Amino acid sequence: MAAQPDTGVRNFTVLLSSTPRGARLARLLAADQLRGWGLPHETASQVVAELAANAATHGRLPGRSFRLTLYVVAGTLRIEVTDTRGDRLPELRPGSPDEESGRGLFLVEALADHWGVSEGRHPRKTVWAELRP
Repeated sequence: MAAQPDTGVRNFTVLLSSTPRGARLARLLAADQLRGWGLPHETASQVVAELAANAATHGRLPGRSFRLTLYVVAGTLRIEVTDTRGDRLPELRPGSPDEESGRGLFLVEALADHWGVSEGRHPRKTVWAELRP
């Protein structure tokens, strides 16, 4: 088997159940993969946790999974979480102090260098975040 040249691009993708357990597994798998690549994982794991929790909560359709993808290109980590609720685009909305949820995207915005949403083939959407380690 011939040695493959290092293209400088690393990627990882996995389908997970749209459940709280799937969201937790996304965070654990991302941390493990980033450690394997020798990259810091604390901030990225938190971003994955928020995006995966949103996919499992707001992007959930019975019997449909969400996809976690990690890319590293030229020193930038791109995290993508794709679900099958393209009709429900995420938005930053201020919550009241007594609400127990609804602040995840504010955390993503604070931790990531960039984030956004890409609409895919109906009915999919991908919420992504980029971090420079």
